[in-house]
Amino acid sequence: MTPLLDHELIEYIREDIPYFDLSTHLLAPTPKLAKLEIYTRGDIIVACSEEAQRIAELLGCSVVKNTPSRTFVKAGSIVLKLQGDSDKLHQAWKLCSILLEYACGIATYGHEMLQNAHKANPNCEILATRKTIPFAKKFAIRAVLCGGVLPHRLGLSESIVIFDQHRALFTDKEQFIQGFMELKRKAVEKKVVVESDTLEDAKEMLSLSADVIQMDKCDQSVLKELVEYKNQNFPHAKILAAGGINKENVALFAQTGVDAIVTSSPYQAKMADFGTRWINL
Repeated sequence: MTPLLDHELIEYIREDIPYFDLSTHLLAPTPKLAKLEIYTRGDIIVACSEEAQRIAELLGCSVVKNTPSRTFVKAGSIVLKLQGDSDKLHQAWKLCSILLEYACGIATYGHEMLQNAHKANPNCEILATRKTIPFAKKFAIRAVLCGGVLPHRLGLSESIVIFDQHRALFTDKEQFIQGFMELKRKAVEKKVVVESDTLEDAKEMLSLSADVIQMDKCDQSVLKELVEYKNQNFPHAKILAAGGINKENVALFAQTGVDAIVTSSPYQAKMADFGTRWINL
């Protein structure tokens, strides 16, 4: 995925430094040459380090070391090392650290969730929902991608997912089926996902040629039965499990044989723990 662009990073900088750094300006008005090391206190998957580097550069710092996104590093590893005038380093310090803390937290959680799923079912993928924090979608999606997680939906414009609220647009079931078949006729290059919450409804949607069934908050025994039914009768269809699934319970759902887990849990991941070292030159 394309890194965040300069104008997006500049807006992030302006939110935190609209004019100048008052504390540093008053305490140490004469800049000194220094280095700043940002290191991780835990094992992590690095994410958005390229954006952190660019923020530092936009603020006038030079980058001595940067660990690429998607890299696994052990606790104590330096992820980003900067050099420059002390006033510039103070401006970059928290902006870079906070961005890395959020991004690496999301990426690491997603990676661990994917690993837990693959231990139970090597063919089960983790898909992140569109329930990102408002105004932070591009950042959040980039972070989950760094952890090996793919987006379930990037928005309403690129995918078709039919919920109960869509069925409610029709006066009765027969009218919905007619509408569904017309949608299938028109969407010649799209897969149609239908959310179900019962085994009977899922089977009926498969018979209507739904490409993907998404089961919401469904018991694992029901998921397993649906997967077996699908494999016997509609082998090209896919089954997704969604609703309340996280890295602690993902293996239980993955072992049912579903093709993927749909989750928002990486977005609520605990921030990665970073520290910094200041070195005067």
